[in-house]
Amino acid sequence: MSHILAIDVGTSKVCALIAQIGADKSARIVGSGICKSQGLVKGVITDIAKAAAAIKTATDEARQHAGVSISRAIVSVSGAYAKSVQSSGKANIPLKDIEFKDVNRVMRLALESAAAPSPPDEEILHVFPYSFKVDDQSYVEDPVGMSGSRLETQVNIILAKKTALDNLRKAIAGAGIEIGALALSGYVASIAVLNEDEKKLGACVIDIGAASFNLVVYQGNAPRHCDFFAVGGGHITSDLAISLHTPQRAAEEIKIQYGRLNGKDNGSIEIPEIGNENAVRRSVSWETIANVIGARMEETVLIQNGLLIKSHLKSDAAAGVVFTGGASKLVGLSEMAEPIFGNIPIRIAYPKALAGMADSLRDPTYSVAIGLIRYGAGEFTPYEIDSNNVLKGNPRGGAQKPIEQGEEIDQGETKIKSPEVDFPPDGISEPTFLKRFWNWLSQIF
Repeated sequence: MSHILAIDVGTSKVCALIAQIGADKSARIVGSGICKSQGLVKGVITDIAKAAAAIKTATDEARQHAGVSISRAIVSVSGAYAKSVQSSGKANIPLKDIEFKDVNRVMRLALESAAAPSPPDEEILHVFPYSFKVDDQSYVEDPVGMSGSRLETQVNIILAKKTALDNLRKAIAGAGIEIGALALSGYVASIAVLNEDEKKLGACVIDIGAASFNLVVYQGNAPRHCDFFAVGGGHITSDLAISLHTPQRAAEEIKIQYGRLNGKDNGSIEIPEIGNENAVRRSVSWETIANVIGARMEETVLIQNGLLIKSHLKSDAAAGVVFTGGASKLVGLSEMAEPIFGNIPIRIAYPKALAGMADSLRDPTYSVAIGLIRYGAGEFTPYEIDSNNVLKGNPRGGAQKPIEQGEEIDQGETKIKSPEVDFPPDGISEPTFLKRFWNWLSQIF
């Protein structure tokens, strides 16, 4: 058995989980650690030393609970760092039977033919194929094993700012941890909450954190688009503090205990005033609290709907919108969001359970952390080029087969020897003469 360490570096908290992975790729949570975040603003690291200290505290706690010493982790990457780029690739199939390496080849060609090649200050985080075509047959779910002379694919390339990733790496290294893989937080949150029907039909997952939300549109069992906006649950807290003239800490408690998006209850609560917390408290109605929270959440949901419309994929999200993250627990969110999104299905999602999962982790707040564990255990899209430039896959015809260029690939504590491939797995760099010649031969044969 092996172990996986997953670290979700969020604006409000750092969550570290350790899972034991069985021979059947099943995961059991054996350790967890949570620490209040430091050195992060709106998902971006602003103080490496403070961020490293919080990461170390959470990780040390998880190690202590698990009783294992593991120093290689899968780490979440905020959507604040990332953007989506669309591309497509075509390749001839010489042997007429499509193999896993042919999927690798056509995806690499899609990378090279991207309309906006990756600039030097950006890195490839993920490459997701969301559509395959074999000869004249469209809507192919899995091309491996099919007969054909030509394979085409459309891909969603997730790029991230190199400087931001370097700062994240420094913070992780400062905590004495090595990064085994990076994963977009919105993507792994989707893994944690979506069911198979939603993945197949298409869905929009919105993970609302403390200072921002991540939006991911699934189509064809893969993320088709990602977006980010710096508005989250923390803004509700600030609005309450300002409107009610109460300290931030008291405003956060009010949001958690009495947060709702309707004012039907006529009750009231006693709250402290700024600078005079121990004095006589004053009364505030629940309706007033609901109005403050409702104004901010309505604005947030309107922004989310606008981003979904802007993606031109709203009609492809047939399964509707799936909310997760801490702020998704506000009572009445579904009822508020439904008319704004045009009466499409809306649901609030909790992370799917794992063995050994404590009740405290069965909460939308931990969807990203649980998703990281599932991702590390092998639950990902049917095909994906990951942050290590490795093509991973769960083709229906066989087991996971990472493809790089004969290198040893670390996945937690498990090492897999990848096979040699007949196509150079480079990134979106400018093609050399030899590479262009190779591409030309690929298209002929």
